[in-house]
Amino acid sequence: MFERILVAVDGSEGSKKALMLASKLQQTCGCELLILTVFRHHSLLEASTSMVRPEDPENLDDSMRDYAKDVAEEAKKIAAEAGADQVRAFVKAGQPARMIVQFAQDHKVDLIIVGSRGLGDMQGFLLGSVSHKVTSLASIPVMVV
Repeated sequence: MFERILVAVDGSEGSKKALMLASKLQQTCGCELLILTVFRHHSLLEASTSMVRPEDPENLDDSMRDYAKDVAEEAKKIAAEAGADQVRAFVKAGQPARMIVQFAQDHKVDLIIVGSRGLGDMQGFLLGSVSHKVTSLASIPVMVV
């Protein structure tokens, strides 16, 4: 059925539901499960115009990357506890929807699974609510949970 499934996670309840479904589907198919967390890169210009004035403007990217790594590792642990094996987790920087679709192409993914609602614009420097964009950009099946 599927050889490789990609599930995009951002730590939201929607992405956790997508992760649980992907874990069950991985067990059924015996395929590889790839977990992807995408964080949005902030340029120095964006940091300089931000209302928040960090002492080290480059620190925002480092903080987002560290948080994204934590989310990805936690998702990998949850998938393993749910019985999934052949699980790998990745963290990428970029525009979430485009990065998810590009990652799927690069890794020859057969199915993308995303939550219907992510963290949103206020909190979501990671996946956010990008399910609509992913479905319109992807050339492979996308399951929105």
